Parts: sequence; structure tokens; C-alpha cells
Amino acid sequence: MQMNKSLKEYIILGACGHAAVIADILHQCGCQIKGFLDDNVKLIGTEVLGSKVLGKIDDCKNYKECLFIIGIGSNQIRKKIAEAHPLEYGTAIHPSAVIGQQVSIGHGTVIMAGSVINSRTDIGNHCIINTRASVDHDNKLNDFVHVSPGAVLGGKVSVGLETHIGIGSCVRNNISIYSHAVVGAGAVVVKNIEESGVYIGIPAKKRDL
Repeated sequence: MQMNKSLKEYIILGACGHAAVIADILHQCGCQIKGFLDDNVKLIGTEVLGSKVLGKIDDCKNYKECLFIIGIGSNQIRKKIAEAHPLEYGTAIHPSAVIGQQVSIGHGTVIMAGSVINSRTDIGNHCIINTRASVDHDNKLNDFVHVSPGAVLGGKVSVGLETHIGIGSCVRNNISIYSHAVVGAGAVVVKNIEESGVYIGIPAKKRDL
């Protein structure tokens, strides 16, 4: 699967590092970027990879002819913005990403460079599959999930709403991970995660607060 070049210009909500990576993906796909919107007023009028920060996020109502992508890494903030602004959201899929057959990718989702998504996987809305992440066959990722750089999900893994899979972590096949969980960097998940919380270590265990 390759990203289709849209005739509509894109607006990226957010203007920091993650948003710049999305802009780069869109550029490499031949898409046009109208600009960025960010609530940090100090950024308004500045440029990110050649496109201006045009105003605050609430100004999105002035650009209804555009497609939008939320360029913010936090799952919770992406969800808050998406619920507050029911816009027409596009996708951003890097040309180097490998997408298998019968893969479903929801709106607002970003697939970054070198990532692999194997066959019959279902990825929800406003997800992030980050650089060189690997998502194997028959996975189910719910909305607002972030799979960090270098993370590996085995086959038939289910990941709940707003869950964060940390950098370089590994999830064994046939695992179910509850909503709103955080899998720490480098953790190895070998058992189902049945409640929200932060899970770290090898094997991953819930961190006591």
C-alpha cells in the first residue's frame, strides 16, 4: 500500500519535532502543505521545513478545504484535539514503509520510515507507527495508539485505546494489552496486560507507584 497523493493541501496541527517528521513524510509523498497550527503563540509566523505556522489550533475552522493531521506525539492530546475538532483527517505513510495485504489504516494515522505492517492487520484512527517499528500479521491496534521507534509486535497482538508501546520494546505473539497502558522502553511483554499502568523490564511487570 502506498499513500495516494491528495489534491488537497494539508494542515498539520502542532509544529514541533513530531510535526516536522510528518511534514517530511508528506513532502516525500508529493503532497502540498499549507501550513501548521500550534497553540504556542511564539511559534506563529515561524517556519517548519519551509511551511509557516499560520495560527492557533482553533483556527482550523478557517481551513475546511484542507486535510488535517495531528502532529503531536501524546496519545491523550491527539484524542482531545480530534474530539474537539471533527475535521477531515488524512494519513501520512512514508514511501519506505512496507504494508502487507489486507491491512486497514484509519484516518489521521502516521506510518513512519522503515516501518513494517504485515498482512491482515487493523490499525485505528490517529495512531503512530514510528520509525522502524514492526507490526506483524493479524494485529488489532485501537485508536490513538503509539508504537515507538524500533518496537516489535508479534502476530495476533491486540493493543487497547491510547496505549503507548515504548522504544525498542517487544510484545510476544497472541498478547492482549489493555487500554491506556504504557509499555516502557526496552520492555518485553510475555503475558497479557489486563489493566492500565506502566509496565517495564524483562519480562514486563507493572511498576508500583
